Amino acid sequence: MSHAMERFLSAVAASMENQAAGESVIGTIKIAVLPIAKVFTMCFLGFLMASKYVNILPANGRKLLNGLVFSLLLPCLIFSQLGQAVTLKKMLEWWFIPMNVVLGATSGSLIGFIVAYIVRPPYPFFKFTIIQIGIGNIGNVPLVLIAALCRDKSNPFGDSEKCSTDGTAYISFGQWVGAIILYTYVFHMLAPPPEGTFEIEDGSLPLKNPPKDAAPEQVPLLTQEDDKPIDSNASKKGKIKQFLVFLYEKLKLKQILQPPIIASILAMFLGAVPFLKRLIFTTDAPLYFFTDSCNILGEAMIPCILLALGGNLVDGPGSSKLGLRTTAAIIFARLILVPPAGLGIVMLADKLGFLPPGDKMFRFVLLLQHTMPTSVLSGAVANLRGCGREAAAVLFWVHIFAVFSMAGWIVLYINILF
Repeated sequence: MSHAMERFLSAVAASMENQAAGESVIGTIKIAVLPIAKVFTMCFLGFLMASKYVNILPANGRKLLNGLVFSLLLPCLIFSQLGQAVTLKKMLEWWFIPMNVVLGATSGSLIGFIVAYIVRPPYPFFKFTIIQIGIGNIGNVPLVLIAALCRDKSNPFGDSEKCSTDGTAYISFGQWVGAIILYTYVFHMLAPPPEGTFEIEDGSLPLKNPPKDAAPEQVPLLTQEDDKPIDSNASKKGKIKQFLVFLYEKLKLKQILQPPIIASILAMFLGAVPFLKRLIFTTDAPLYFFTDSCNILGEAMIPCILLALGGNLVDGPGSSKLGLRTTAAIIFARLILVPPAGLGIVMLADKLGFLPPGDKMFRFVLLLQHTMPTSVLSGAVANLRGCGREAAAVLFWVHIFAVFSMAGWIVLYINILF
């Protein structure tokens, strides 16, 4: 932590030198810290609601809330935000945003793999560790951050209105890729171990039965079908394999076409066709009431996620099976090792001329995508997969330390950009 602190202080000192930027540094720190304070408050309220005194949000209530977020609120948010922001020309100009999300997840997962390899997390949590390091929060924290940043009259990006519409559009344009990564890659990586559950006590392994309450597409059908050859005659094996491949194809499609992804595809299609856009997404459009309803529902997404998240902490951030060493490693890797890699990616892209010239907000959003704490949605997926408690504990600590690290990185980014 001290290394980060040093860098943070040196960044502050550097910008104190040109006294004009003096007040803006305090402003910057305020901008970086306040949104996270809001995130915290909401989490804390969720924690209260789930505590045994109030008990409105017991475990199954949180699961319902997560389900609601995934099937309704997140799709609504993506549909209304993205549809209003997107045109064909913009989609061609912004191609690097989705690319950046993919690169971010890839480099993050690589760093995660290396860290997990060194730290050796307890048994079923190796892949879990990689995910917690690799998948950042590219949706709600940046949205809240940009909103708070743009609301400030003295923000470095100029006009408040333009600042927030641009920022929001860029972030939503990255979100659909995030949703796809979440539902394919993260969903697979967080599959329960062959024993069928993450709740493995040290001596006793439970029987091999999938959890009763799992929906059909969450049953770990595809866990390890390749590394245990079936000892029987080859023709039978071939038949079984064919059947498994067929099932796999069927399930794969079902997993990819999740509501958030359908919403993204729809929004991009409807937003890109000018006639349809005028029909649905402009303020005076005949069907605008639909978009507006989506807007209203979408705004409920962030509080719901945060309430469910806070509720998961009721068993105490300490009750997770990860242990101190793994948790510390995840926090360090996510907040200190991943951002420099991201900075490198964005700088390189800038040198190669991939980014729209002169658009500071674009670069800022790209940098932010790499600096975020662990994805809250990956916590929700972990909840669906039965390792919600561990995910909640990690998210809790990562978000606490993110207050400091993000403030430092944001000061640095604003110094680089301006």
